[in-house]
Amino acid sequence: MINRWRFYKLSVLAALLSVSVLASAADKPNIVFINVDDLGWSDLSCQGSQYYQTPHIDKLASQGMTFTNAYAPAANCAPSRACVLTGQYGPRHGVYTVTNSDRGKAKDRKLVPIKNTLHIKPDNLTIGHAMKAAGYVTATMGKWHVSKDPLENGFDINIGGLQRGGPYSGGYHSPFSYPNLVSKEKDEYLTDRITSEAIEFMNKHKEKPFFLYIPYYTVHSPLQAKADKIKKYKNKKSTPEHNNATYAAMIESLDENIGRLMATLDKLGLAQNTLVLFTSDNGGVWKTSKQWPLRAGKGAYYEGGIREPLFVRWPKKIKAGSISDVPVSGIDFFPTFVEAVGGKQLKNKILDGVSLLPVLTNKGKLKDRALFWHFPIYLQGYTKSNTENRDNKFRTRPGSVVRYGDFKLHEYFEDGALELYNLKKDIGEKNNIAKRNPQKVHELYAKLKAWRAKMGAPVPTELNPKYKP
Repeated sequence: MINRWRFYKLSVLAALLSVSVLASAADKPNIVFINVDDLGWSDLSCQGSQYYQTPHIDKLASQGMTFTNAYAPAANCAPSRACVLTGQYGPRHGVYTVTNSDRGKAKDRKLVPIKNTLHIKPDNLTIGHAMKAAGYVTATMGKWHVSKDPLENGFDINIGGLQRGGPYSGGYHSPFSYPNLVSKEKDEYLTDRITSEAIEFMNKHKEKPFFLYIPYYTVHSPLQAKADKIKKYKNKKSTPEHNNATYAAMIESLDENIGRLMATLDKLGLAQNTLVLFTSDNGGVWKTSKQWPLRAGKGAYYEGGIREPLFVRWPKKIKAGSISDVPVSGIDFFPTFVEAVGGKQLKNKILDGVSLLPVLTNKGKLKDRALFWHFPIYLQGYTKSNTENRDNKFRTRPGSVVRYGDFKLHEYFEDGALELYNLKKDIGEKNNIAKRNPQKVHELYAKLKAWRAKMGAPVPTELNPKYKP
């Protein structure tokens, strides 16, 4: 399963990392990083849903720390994952979207967008490289999406991962065929199989530290679930925001498999010293699951597109039932994992995030900082009925966003418009208070422009000749 040539090649790259392991192998924590695809902020019962049922995930959340202001570093799949895996904001690697950046009708695009980079480069060191350098066996199981082969990006083992962004090699029900994940029998469910592979991996590597990345394909479209569960939710009272029985059934299957993973850690005696991080890569798909009171969904940079569930459990270090309101981002996972395993600052590697360990262990606070998003691209809308985006032709038009404290500022490059929201008072971003708060706009806009200059973030300025206002 492990490609030895790639293993040695990546070992050379990993040598660039000055990771100093401070503890013995027996004391080093295992890490299980669960990154669900397209799961929205409100798509769990512990996050307020009255329709979806997630008792196992709820239990996981209660056993560690819940972050109430957690964000994806981008509003759709590939850029979010590229940021998380490299620990870098989008302008550093250039992955802004999936495929091309000029999506939507040409006549509706005022600007020529910045060209998109499809994949992170092999020499851009990932979390996988850092964990390998710290003595960990590394595995990814599920959706990869940021290069052709994760074995070129710091991972020893790949189960099911390729450059495609969805379960397009047979769907969720077998027969299906993914890398190192083939099922010719009928009716094996993909989410179950990925979990079974993860359990096998944990059993095999229980004696030495492991880094297990589980980016489930679920709940990405096509929506496909088990028939008995669909029937169950068709007979269950729904709510205006959550009412898709197939989607609910997919979430329940996900939940059951999270239960299987946690039960395995208990059985193997690994639970106390395993850091489990559960989150999603971006907001929920608006036409499938509304994230109310948050505005919009996947692809938008309003809260519904980027605010995520985030739970971190590590019984040996993190107090059960703890809550943090500190704004954090997926770019923080890389430095958090490195510090958790006893690593030092990395050489020749820029990390834009910060370690969350002081917050997780209640031994310190994070320095005052802003969070940023940059999307110099277009992302078409899915449905004209969506009135929660800035307009229903696009989920995203070119612009940038900054959150600092309770305030969030949106800038749009087409017309220079600015939107300011006080998230503490207006989490739904319904009331643009920019005109009433010029000083706050000036403060956040100055931070945003300084950050873009530091990043060398490209801003589109070329007019599109095909544009018809």
